[in-house]
Amino acid sequence: MSEQPIKHQEEAPVNTKADIPATPGFGDPDRFLNRELSWLAFNRRVIEEATNPAHPLFERVRFLSISAANINEFYMVRVAGLVAQLKAGYETLSDDGKTAQQQLASISTLVAVILEQQQEVWRTLSKQLAAEGIAVVGGKDLTEEETGWLESYYMQNIFPVLTPIAIDPAHPFPFIPNLGLSLVLEMEREGEHLRALVPLSPQISRYTRLPGPQIRYISLESLVLLFLDRLFPGCKVLGNGVFRVIRDSEVAIEEEAEDLIRVVSTALERRRRGSVIRLTFSDNIPAELRAFVMGELGVSGSDVFDVSGPLGLADLSEIITDERRDLLFEPYHARYPQRVVSFGGDAFAAIRDKDLIVHHPYESFDVVVEFLRQAARDPAVVSIKQTFYRTSKDSPIVKALIEAAQAGKSVTAMVELKARFDEEANIRWSRDMERAGVQVVFGFLNMKTHAKVSLVTRREGASLCSYVHFGTGNYHPQTARIYTDLSLFTCDSALCRDAARLFNLMTGYARPEKLEKLSASPLNMRETLVALIEDETEHARAGRPAAIWAKMNQITDPDIIDSLYRASQAGVPIRLVVRGICCLRPGVKGLSENIEVKSIVGRFLEHSRIACFGAGHGLPSPQAKVFISSADWMPRNLNWRIEAMTPIENPTVHNQVLNEIMVANLRDNVQSWILQPDGTYVRETVDDERFSAHEYFMSHPSLSGSSHREEHPSHVLKNFIWKR
Repeated sequence: MSEQPIKHQEEAPVNTKADIPATPGFGDPDRFLNRELSWLAFNRRVIEEATNPAHPLFERVRFLSISAANINEFYMVRVAGLVAQLKAGYETLSDDGKTAQQQLASISTLVAVILEQQQEVWRTLSKQLAAEGIAVVGGKDLTEEETGWLESYYMQNIFPVLTPIAIDPAHPFPFIPNLGLSLVLEMEREGEHLRALVPLSPQISRYTRLPGPQIRYISLESLVLLFLDRLFPGCKVLGNGVFRVIRDSEVAIEEEAEDLIRVVSTALERRRRGSVIRLTFSDNIPAELRAFVMGELGVSGSDVFDVSGPLGLADLSEIITDERRDLLFEPYHARYPQRVVSFGGDAFAAIRDKDLIVHHPYESFDVVVEFLRQAARDPAVVSIKQTFYRTSKDSPIVKALIEAAQAGKSVTAMVELKARFDEEANIRWSRDMERAGVQVVFGFLNMKTHAKVSLVTRREGASLCSYVHFGTGNYHPQTARIYTDLSLFTCDSALCRDAARLFNLMTGYARPEKLEKLSASPLNMRETLVALIEDETEHARAGRPAAIWAKMNQITDPDIIDSLYRASQAGVPIRLVVRGICCLRPGVKGLSENIEVKSIVGRFLEHSRIACFGAGHGLPSPQAKVFISSADWMPRNLNWRIEAMTPIENPTVHNQVLNEIMVANLRDNVQSWILQPDGTYVRETVDDERFSAHEYFMSHPSLSGSSHREEHPSHVLKNFIWKR
């Protein structure tokens, strides 16, 4: 079937002021883009991938689902924070000079456009799915046989879970939980009018697969309406509609905590009952019922949206099935680093031979898991120290630590209880580890532990030797299949000592007198980054080659951005790959004309953080200073989190990160978007030299993971010049 991308109206500028000064000064808030609107611009890029004909059809549905889930989280956290700021009467302005009220008004306007865009995309995808024999149907589209089957299915699997609630003086309006989806009804029974709700339990699948060879689904709300007489016998339905609430889900921990688990558990309960910050209706709901729900929930018009299609598009992921592999990306099986294999799977021997960096998801996260499993089972290992921010439900790393503790090793787990939306899981498996003898530490009350570090110490001869893993991503085997991240393994003695010092800070508040090679937040990472940027500025002023390349998820820190502006003014060429939020305004004459920013959005979620500085030799260069990090360039990462930034010194690993990974990301022209000075993004034009970073990494083994000592990247990347 021939497909064309869906055309949408042009993206609105992120800065809503009509006239941006040609050269904003360093005291002018117009030199920054708005953080919240920049995030919404990112989510629009995700939506656009749902229209990309280069992607298989089910994958486009997945992108649409992800975009809807993103909007939900944005409201639960970011919008909730602005609403709280407004209610508290704070006069704090954003870095770009906007009040909370101004930001909320801009967000509301743009989100209304985004919600309609999502529905437009779904209508188009629905037609394309139908052409493939896949459909989401309503009650009127069912065959007699399907209706009969559904009746039996409904009575056995759905009816017992539903709780119809009449609304009258004896039955007040019930509490609707966060992300709760409900039917609201106007009915008549024996001449008496009544209103009722049917909360649709999240324990029931949103979409039910109908029997038969065709792939047909019916939504839960359509199914309940089909058999509404089972819930309300003898009632005549006069009107109905569907609505969904989103509540404030930010967890604030302000009190002194003798027991951090107890405080976090209490905060989670408050989250479930947070105030409503967004209310969405199906647009066919009668006006009286709409006003009734708004009144009962106490929600004003600016927080209410009507949607011309299904609510909760995040649930569309349920209709994606392996039955049609042709509508999914071709399966990709991550490579296991050949150099570890060449040492018979002995991770310690491979690391002793030479530093190793593993590029996920192109190379398997199993190498990280096996590193810890080997440590757990190796009788020479005396201790393991491990940070946790997020991990999987049935984490093999948690199991490895438990096994190590049960074997009598000294095991310390530094667990971040405040990892947003993972708090409950972290509490649960922290208790499992404690029962096994792991020393579990919960860190700081006012800071999150976000560094990704594993430190293993083993007895080798008459001395102790340490091995350390530094990562840019979480110890999460599932997300490691779709997030691009880097894992550095080294036995460099200085880095191992620094890792031990970092753990001492996290577990005992022991602030180190110095760090030999590592940079860490909140100790010295900000100062290190600013110094590195200033060094490039001085190189440019002195006429020496200067350059900065960096890759991250977001950049919002005003001081770092201003340092980059000063470097640009001095003539330093700066190339940034920023997946999501970018408050830096590139390409402004006299301020940032030497800065270019791109965003890569595609099959894998760009998550690795890399920083490269020319050090008087330009980029790429063997003399460049190269770092990987767990931190984005944001105030929260540099001021209020425990983070690590690790120098890359081994020549092969240095070459891989700089000349292979960074060059490929800069060269990508298939999944790249270029940030404009007004905050809009334009998809990069594919020239005759089509190049996809994701495709390249899927087909080319990494340098440091190879069993041979190749020192140069593929010819595909040689002599690359940033053309723009």
